[in-house]
Amino acid sequence: MSILSYKISMVQFPLLVLLLCGVLGSPVWAKTHHRTFVIKETPYTRLCQTKNILTVNGEFPGPTIHARKGDTVIVKVCNQAEYNITLHWHGVDQPRNPWSDGPEYVTQCPIQPGANFTYRILFTEEEGTIWWHAHSDWDRATVHGAIVVHPRRGTTFPYPKPYKEIPIILGEWWIANVSQILADALRTGADANLSDAYTINGQPGDLYPCSQEGTFRALVHRGKTYLLRVINAAINNELFFGVAGHRLTVVGTDASYTKPFTTDYIMITPGQTMDLLLEANQEPNNYYMAARSYSSAANLPFDTTTTTAVLEYATDSNSNYSIPSSLPLLPAFDDNDAANRFTAGLRSLASKDHPVDVPTTVDERMIITVSVNVISCPNNSCFGPNGNRLAASLNNVSFENPAIDILEAYYHMIGGIYGDNFPNKPPFYFNFTGDNLPPMLSFTRKATEVKVLEYNTSVEVVFQGTNILAGENHPMHLHGQSFYVVGSGEGNFEEKDILGYNLVDPPYQNTVGLPKSGWTAIRFRTTNPGVWFMHCHLDRHLVWGMDTVFIVKNGKTPEAKLLPPPSDMPPC
Repeated sequence: MSILSYKISMVQFPLLVLLLCGVLGSPVWAKTHHRTFVIKETPYTRLCQTKNILTVNGEFPGPTIHARKGDTVIVKVCNQAEYNITLHWHGVDQPRNPWSDGPEYVTQCPIQPGANFTYRILFTEEEGTIWWHAHSDWDRATVHGAIVVHPRRGTTFPYPKPYKEIPIILGEWWIANVSQILADALRTGADANLSDAYTINGQPGDLYPCSQEGTFRALVHRGKTYLLRVINAAINNELFFGVAGHRLTVVGTDASYTKPFTTDYIMITPGQTMDLLLEANQEPNNYYMAARSYSSAANLPFDTTTTTAVLEYATDSNSNYSIPSSLPLLPAFDDNDAANRFTAGLRSLASKDHPVDVPTTVDERMIITVSVNVISCPNNSCFGPNGNRLAASLNNVSFENPAIDILEAYYHMIGGIYGDNFPNKPPFYFNFTGDNLPPMLSFTRKATEVKVLEYNTSVEVVFQGTNILAGENHPMHLHGQSFYVVGSGEGNFEEKDILGYNLVDPPYQNTVGLPKSGWTAIRFRTTNPGVWFMHCHLDRHLVWGMDTVFIVKNGKTPEAKLLPPPSDMPPC
């Protein structure tokens, strides 16, 4: 077997190092290619300050993994640090193989300092842009990178092949140590401190102090078409993104092709990826790319800064770098209509070569309320609303991590680790999206409850937003399978809304934005046995408990059964 070798480092306060060695299973793709990433501690300078950050081989963002549809990538992780770590391959279905999915205390115990673990990443249905990131605490703030899954050899894009591809990873930056920011928030029960900047490919851009020299610049040639592979790796913010003077044609999202549609901007939630075609059809000059927050929640503070990069046209002159004259026209921070209009434009390609398989009947329907809540503190001693601790819930259950991972407990039939009573509907009904809701609705309970599903069941989940404490857009992410987004609307979901579902060409995604004061419906089939995490991809909501677990039982044939665990699973 041909080998592609990776060595990757991660550095944080104190030193955290990971070593990844990858093997691509396709001999045609991998050939005989060896590559080593050297382990080193990495200081980074941003916003006039230098600090050590958690990195992968000294890179921020981390290295891109390239594969073809149908390949297998084997990644060995060696943790040479003082903190635990896990990695997740976001958007990879991992058929029958949740052992390599990565969320801590769900499919594995963390990789402890000095220990190793080998992930096996199975690329089956994915084609396009996805990504990988840490799935422990807030480590993914700097531990993330792109995954590009190319079409199988002998096939190609369902659109004219672009001249070149440009990765655009949108991130979020804190001057302070992000691990300490999370620890302080969890200790006090208050919300976490806001980020100090957003980034494009690791750089804040010209609008921040001391950042112009490192601003990311993409060189383009007039008359050529480029594929922007955009990833929102931000921790807590949905983002608007655009390019001054240029329109963008959306051709894919979450490693699935879409019907092309052209737009001045995109709204992309944390966890989502989008493939965009850009025609370099303007006068040769420098043009800003920019991203800034879409903040759907009224009266909640957020990072109001704007990150920039530069689209630079190649010319024959040797003129010095010039600052672009204008930013792209992005919607206002709180423009919910603009965000919803963009999302409504996403449609699956639904072609002969890329068909859809939407479940037209439903075996099991779930209605899940998505809420920000509180948990009471003794003597009102916390720093959240009214002396309580901030929390979050699904169907008023705030998920609590168990002592060992749920996958191990399920596979080895260890009792007492989790309950299997996650409810199919809210505990009680009220005007979920109303204003001035009674304070008693704010409180939730902590538990480790999962939902068990039979193999090959067609499932519909209606995510219902609530305005408890603060209504806002929630990016909901499901591990282990993508899903069809068949419907979305304002207000409270009603049975009549089913009549308006799109069962012809709904977008096929792994992360979907639940609109503020609204609902979103998804459908999928449970053909992937295992233990699969479902959670909000705003990390402050994740650590507050806005998550649960789906356990898909084995089918009857050997090909429909969970794979056995690898021999090096990390212990708790």
